[in-house]
Parts: sequence; structure tokens; C-alpha cells
Amino acid sequence: MNTPLITADLVDLDLTAGTKDEAARALARRMVAAGRVTDLDGFLADVAAREAQMPTGLEGGIGIPHCRSAHVTRPTLAFGRSARGIDFGAADGPATLVFLIAAPAGADQDHLSILSALARDLMRAEFTDALRAETSAARAAALIRGEDPQAEGADAEDDTTDEAPGEPRETGVTADDAADSGADRDGAEPFRIVAVTSCPTGIAHTYMAAESLERAAQAEGVRIHVETQGSAGFERLDPAVIAAADAVIFAHDVEVRERDRFAGKPTVDAGVKAGINRPAELIADARRRATETPAGAPTTAPMDRTGESADNGDGFGTRLRTWLMTGVSYMVPFVAAGGLMIALGFALGGYEISDAPSVADHFVWTEAHSWAALLFQIGGAAFGFLIPVLAGYIAYGMADRPGLVPGFVGGAIAITIDAGFLGGLAAGLVAGAVVRAIQRVNVPAPLRGIMPVVVIPLISSAIVGFLMYIVIGKPIASAQSGLTDWLEGLSGSNAVLLGVLLGLMMCFDLGGPVNKVAYAFATGGIAVADPSDTSLKIMATVMAAGMVPPLAMALATTVRGKLFTKTEKENGKAAWVLGASFISEGAIPFAAADPLRVIPSAMAGGAVTGALTMAFDNTLRAPHGGVFVVPLIGSPFLYLIAIAAGTAVSTALVILLKSRRGTKPAAAPEAAGTTAPAAAAAAPVSA
Repeated sequence: MNTPLITADLVDLDLTAGTKDEAARALARRMVAAGRVTDLDGFLADVAAREAQMPTGLEGGIGIPHCRSAHVTRPTLAFGRSARGIDFGAADGPATLVFLIAAPAGADQDHLSILSALARDLMRAEFTDALRAETSAARAAALIRGEDPQAEGADAEDDTTDEAPGEPRETGVTADDAADSGADRDGAEPFRIVAVTSCPTGIAHTYMAAESLERAAQAEGVRIHVETQGSAGFERLDPAVIAAADAVIFAHDVEVRERDRFAGKPTVDAGVKAGINRPAELIADARRRATETPAGAPTTAPMDRTGESADNGDGFGTRLRTWLMTGVSYMVPFVAAGGLMIALGFALGGYEISDAPSVADHFVWTEAHSWAALLFQIGGAAFGFLIPVLAGYIAYGMADRPGLVPGFVGGAIAITIDAGFLGGLAAGLVAGAVVRAIQRVNVPAPLRGIMPVVVIPLISSAIVGFLMYIVIGKPIASAQSGLTDWLEGLSGSNAVLLGVLLGLMMCFDLGGPVNKVAYAFATGGIAVADPSDTSLKIMATVMAAGMVPPLAMALATTVRGKLFTKTEKENGKAAWVLGASFISEGAIPFAAADPLRVIPSAMAGGAVTGALTMAFDNTLRAPHGGVFVVPLIGSPFLYLIAIAAGTAVSTALVILLKSRRGTKPAAAPEAAGTTAPAAAAAAPVSA
């Protein structure tokens, strides 16, 4: 006997909640009563953390808050219907249908199956209309399970399985046995499309776009096969199906995996929301591209997204941030590995180890000095990749693999001409733009086969090299030099103000884009053969401020535990170690549950710590390590005082704010959606 996904007691047809937090709490209480959730507050904190990553409102008046949680005993769905509507962040207004989806921690496949099939059902107007009209909770539950609502025993728990929503299914003319129904209305062979859909979380929008494209294709008499690249992996399209396709549609907000499989096909490249909202337009564009460019031509040029409507959420600013963060995310592992090896080299051999001869020429197995030199030189080699990797993967984010070669070349040139971090950013953006421009050129047929491996790398590298050496490189190098000279001239109150600014940036989004900008700026300053004293101070300031938020939350849960939930107190124990290790993300669970109190408190403490480290003239040669690299810090005792002071300020402020809120600590999480930046980082790189 399998437990049904949803039963009548998990349905509320008169949901009175006014906010998304209240709605989640009301539906979660039903899960607790049904024995599906063991800790209400802990589960709601997990829901809020997921909501912080991306709003879960969908167009058409639908909200689908969801999460995986250790407090869930088995996959569960609760449904609520609101007469007045609840704001879940959808562009077209509040949601009247709310689906709270819970899956046990680690149950990725269960979670994905529930969400993907539900997302597909939500694209059917008859499904949502029926839920809006239903008056019986039992029949509503049966409808969601995919059963006949009128069937006797439809809601009985003893024989109902999780067949529905179940696994994603093929519809319309997507199945191979539906070839005849996919023929054009004039009897000709049907137009064939293969498509890939994906979204940042790889769940709801991925499958909604697939369903929308399938339905539009069926209406147009087009045969379509869709590959959904979701969070639990993907099942690759049959190579024979790809080979037979007349065109390709990419509806995606993250990079298409194994994109080379589709090379040589006319391609429409758009955001995932375009796949949901404008599927017929994408199909028409695919037909047009196939007519203009015969199959076999590698037309991988992306559709111009700058003209897409605002509700696509895919404007230039969003894409620019995505490109830059792609570069930074690939750069960070080089920073961590190289920086910590440099730190170990200094710890073993002192700062004079930087003048040691190459270990390739001189290495004595029994000398600690040789091992210190080895670690330092390996770390220096890793650091040498920072700017090229940054530039290369910015270009990769813009133009996929063809952008790697000119991006790396431009980044290497930025080092050669002393353009530094700014030069790497510019090189990556220029390389990506050049490759995208080349990809739009309709080249002669004899050249099409060698475009990706010869022509694009050759031409793009030449153009980027010319621009970096002759046109933009020198002005950028001058700007970098001017910025460095300005920083070198900072002293007294000006240096303290810089420390305040860096502290605020490190604590604003706890590992998100703003945090990473400050961190990348600091590591770029020390990733040179002879970093300046000011660069070492900036590195010390950034690391100290980044340690404050998790340490403050850990201290607050220790001294005033009654203000925090049981789950938060458990998170507080881990936050001690995370904070001491310079992993700002240790404070994210607290910020997700109560952003309006936690984030300002963290920023206040970070500003204090930043100001003090600058005032104390603390320096740091290692880009990571937290308290474990204290021996490498200039004036380490004062450095620890600065961290302790900032931690105390943040702790006192968060306790004060929570004490004045007048609610129980487990009250509905505050506007978790306001912490989108706080949860943006996927890797612990508060670094």
C-alpha cells in the first residue's frame, strides 16, 4: 500500500491567508496534522530559503512554494484556494491556487517528479479551471492525483498510489506513434523540431515550458521532441531524432548541457519564459530559420533577447550579472586552492619564501624551506590563472564553448599589459560579444564544418587580441593603475570609510553577487608578484567582515536561544565553524527566515569590523582561511578584536530587533522573497 500524495485533509478550498508566508504556514499545519511533517518551524524555514532563491509565483494565478526538507517524512502536496489572491511574485498578479510541495531531504527524484508533472498539469486550462470550480476537498484531491473525481473511493488511502502527477509524459505528436497526426494539414511530411528547456532550479519552469511547446506544436501540426534538463539530470534525446530534426529550440535560463549535439541545425535561442508564454512564436521562428538556412549549417546564433518583454525576466542587466557571476564562480576555486597553498608556504617558510629559487632547479626533500617554496610556487601558478579564467568563463557564459579561447587569450593579455581585474572583466565581455557577432554571420557552405573549431577561435582571438593590445587595453591599464594609486593614497578617515563600504558589501547578500564583487576585488589586488600594502589591508578587511554574520548568528542563538526556533539553534552550532572558516553562507538560513532583522544586523557588524581593520592597519596575504591563517595577519590580536567587535554589534542588534517584534520566534518567516541576493550563491565562497 502506497501513501497518496494528497488527500482531502491536505486541501483548503477557503484559504484565508493574506501573505505567502501565512499561506505556507496554513498548508504546512495540515501536513503536520497528517504526520507528513515533523517540525513545522524547521520546514517553514526550508520553504522560505527556497523562496529566497527565486519567487515561486507562476502566471495564471498560481503559486507553488516547495522545498526538500529533513522535516518531511514522505513526498506530500497540500493545496489551497484563495478568493482574494496571494502575492507569490508572479508578474501578472496574485495567486488564487497555491500548491505547497514537500519532499524528504535527498529525495531529489521524488521532488522532481511531483513538481514536473504538476507543472505540466498547470499548463492545462481545463485542469486549473476545474480546481477553481470544485466544491469538494475530496474531489479536488482526486483531481490533482489524476483520478476521476466522481469515481467511488477516489480519495481512499488504502489503494491510491502516487501515479499522478507522476512522471513527465509525452503528449500530442511528441510520441513516435503519433507521426500521422503530426502531418501538416496539406498532407506533407510534418515539420520536426527538437527542443531543450531548462531553468535555474530545474523544476517548475523547465517542465511548464516543455508542456507549452508540446501543446503549441500539436496545434500547429508540428512534431516536437523536448528534452527537459532538470535538477535531477536529463534523459538525452535519441541522436537519430536530433539528426532528423529540421530546427532546434532552446528555451533556457541556464547553459544547455551537451549543446554540441545540436550543432548544424537552425536554432532559436530564447529564455525559458518565452517557451511558456510565446511557444507559437518560437515555433514560427524555427520554421523561418529552417527556411532561410538549410539543415547542416551551424546556425547557433541566439535569438535577440533584448527585445523580449519584461515579463521574461531576461533583460540585459540580468544577463550581464549572470555572465559576470559565471566568470567569478569558475575563478573562486583557483583562489581557494592557490591562496591556501600560498598561505601554507608563508607559514612554513616566512614571507621571504617569495624570493626562493624555482623548486624545479633546487629542491631538497629534507628541508622545510624547500617544501615551503614548493607550496608557494604551486599556489602562485594557480593564482596566475585568475584573470584568464575570469575572462574565459565570462565569455563562456555569453557564447558557450566558442567563447573560451578568445576569453582566455584576452585574460592573459590583460595580465601582460597590467590591466588586472578590470582588464579581465573587459576581455571576457569583449570576447563573448565578438563570438556572438561571428556566430550571426551566414558563412559559405564550405566553411560551416570548420567554424566551431578553426574559424571562430582564430578570428575571435585575433580581434580580441588586437582590441586588448592596441585599443582598450592601455586605457584600462591606466584606469587600473589610477585606482591602485588612489587606494595607495588612502589613509586615516578615507581608509576607514573604504573599510565600512567593503564590510557592508560583504554582509549585504552573504555570498551573493555583491559579496563576490568585494571578494574578487580583494583577491585581484593580492594576485600579483608583489602586492601593495593597501591591497593586503583590503584583503584583511574583506575576510574579517565576511566572518561576522555567521559568528553573530551563532552567538545570538547561544545567549538568547528563546528568540530562535529549534532548527535555527541547530544551525547556530554549525555557524560557529562556518564563520571561523570565512564562509558567510552560514548565516543564510537565518537571513532567509527573517531578512528584515538579520541582514541589517549583519551589515552593521560588518561595517564596524571593516572600519576597525582599516584603522588597525591589519594586512593579510592569504585570500581565504579565516582564523586558520591568523599567523599570516598583520597585528593579529587587533584583527581578532575587530572581528569580535563586529560580531558583538551584530549579535546585540539582531537580539534587540527580534525581542521587539512581538511575535513568537517561529512566526511566519519575514518576506523571504526579499533575500533573493542572500541565497544567490551556490558555493561557499564568501569567498
